[in-house]
Amino acid sequence: NLEGPCALGCIVSACCQRFNNIRFFMIFYCILLISQGMIFGLVDLSIDHFQKVYHLKATEILAPSLTYDISSCLVAILIAYYGGRGNRPRWIAVSSILVGMGSLLFSYPYLTGGDYQLKIEIEVTGCLCDICQATKVIGTCQDALPSFKSKYTSFFIFGQIVQGIAGIPLYILGITFLDDSVDRYSSGIYLALGEASTMTGYALGIAIGAPQVQTFVNSTSMEKVKLRDGGIHWLWTWWIDFLLAAFIAWSTLIPLSCFPHSIPGTARLKAEKRKQPGWPDARLEQLEFGTTIKDLFASVMILMKNQVFVCLALSRATENLLVIGVSEFLPKYIENQYELTPTVAATLAGLVLFPGGAIGQLLGGVIISKLEMSCKAIMRFVMATSTITLILLVFIVFVRCERVQFAGITENYEGVGKIGNFVRTLCTHILIIPDTYDHTLCSKDYITYFKIFFLNCYLNSSKSLQDKWLLYYNCSCITKGLSTQDDQGDFNDAESGKCDAKCYKLPLFIAFFFSTIVFAGFSGIPGTVAILRIVSEEQHSLALGVAFVILRIFGTIPGPLVFKMVGESSCTFRDTGICGSAGSCWIYNKTKMAYLLVGIC
Repeated sequence: NLEGPCALGCIVSACCQRFNNIRFFMIFYCILLISQGMIFGLVDLSIDHFQKVYHLKATEILAPSLTYDISSCLVAILIAYYGGRGNRPRWIAVSSILVGMGSLLFSYPYLTGGDYQLKIEIEVTGCLCDICQATKVIGTCQDALPSFKSKYTSFFIFGQIVQGIAGIPLYILGITFLDDSVDRYSSGIYLALGEASTMTGYALGIAIGAPQVQTFVNSTSMEKVKLRDGGIHWLWTWWIDFLLAAFIAWSTLIPLSCFPHSIPGTARLKAEKRKQPGWPDARLEQLEFGTTIKDLFASVMILMKNQVFVCLALSRATENLLVIGVSEFLPKYIENQYELTPTVAATLAGLVLFPGGAIGQLLGGVIISKLEMSCKAIMRFVMATSTITLILLVFIVFVRCERVQFAGITENYEGVGKIGNFVRTLCTHILIIPDTYDHTLCSKDYITYFKIFFLNCYLNSSKSLQDKWLLYYNCSCITKGLSTQDDQGDFNDAESGKCDAKCYKLPLFIAFFFSTIVFAGFSGIPGTVAILRIVSEEQHSLALGVAFVILRIFGTIPGPLVFKMVGESSCTFRDTGICGSAGSCWIYNKTKMAYLLVGIC
């Protein structure tokens, strides 16, 4: 009785009935998932950049970061229970509206424009080779226009709430609709395609958003940190990115609204599934629950007494704890472990995480479908792939690099001691701005120095090389080591940038970590399919809703926090920050980072 024609309200067209099948539904469903994935990528990139611009601690951006998970937790069970009884494609169509609205909320702070940055001017009045005599701040330390900061936070919180509500029909009702509309052993492939669509969208969001961050960085300078002529263009570009994602989401509204409660042939597929071995207890199938809150609680209690269901839900939570936590921590880990620039480290992390996760999800779904695994076989498969993941993680501990010598941080500086004390005692008035770490020298004795302590070296005797590198000469503080001959035959004492780590383990690390992410992704779709197999048909949506809440509480909410704490605890030197705020970390303990990363995973 629930199988109907493809229609928009009371308008039924005969030519549209050829599209009334699961494959065409899958096309529009994946487009919607890609659009929300794009928004996820843009939001994560924007929040991370917002934190750096305003020099905020991790705890200060918890509200816009975690609102999505918290809001989705609060409504997941209600929408899963009542939405599973209604027209699920229509619920998903409503999600497309909310996804677009949430994207517009994210774009609003950028649409209204305005200054975005702190205004600070500094003047260096004199320096000797190893002691800064006087440096003073001549600009006022002001959070010049707090309107953008507060507006950004408010609208991103509202946007995350809307996105959190929109995600429940997508990732719960959409999954159950697909599972009902295909045969028992094909659902893994369809669910894997959906998961891969979200990850593809996330990668696209990062790809289109990254140039905006780079544009903003290039429009700033050490002397005056504020938006220049290109600032308005930069803000508008962010707004257009979010608007593009909203239009992609809204393009699926009408097609999704046309699908009936059930695709033609669903009743026949359900009847065949009930005849197959391993179907849940027939007594559970006969249970009927009403629409009251009491019935909802009774249905939830039946699920929580199912020990296999609880274990599978916790298994999915730990998998997401690993993947999401590592995605937060991996760029920083690669940057510091192998002495790479932040851009290169973030690019490598993206190339490891997103293709690896998508391949793992796809292969996991395809394997269980092609081998027609039973529920017990699926759980054995999850256990085996998880064990391989842990073994690969252990090997990562041994794929690390030795630290690079850094004057005053890892090595004593001219008998004065570590630079933390050196700055406080001899350079009391110095203001180290965030990009100072990028302004470093690699000396001929293969020790990294801060340029700011060698101003007489590069102001008086330096030259450009191929319009990229600077070579420095006659640095009286650098007396040891071999000199490097440049193109003109001169022997330099130092060159711009950090010293090379001379560590060639990066390809091995990438191979190990890529394999780890692939095997971790293997258990994603099989875990979801196993949950659908062990509960009654009437409880499919609710089971995924409860599992979704468990996944958020034990996985996606604590994951980023735990790994951020790991990064902070591994910090060995931090800058002084701006305006009295806590500065960012410059140097990490590489060995401690490796052990903590593997230990927590």
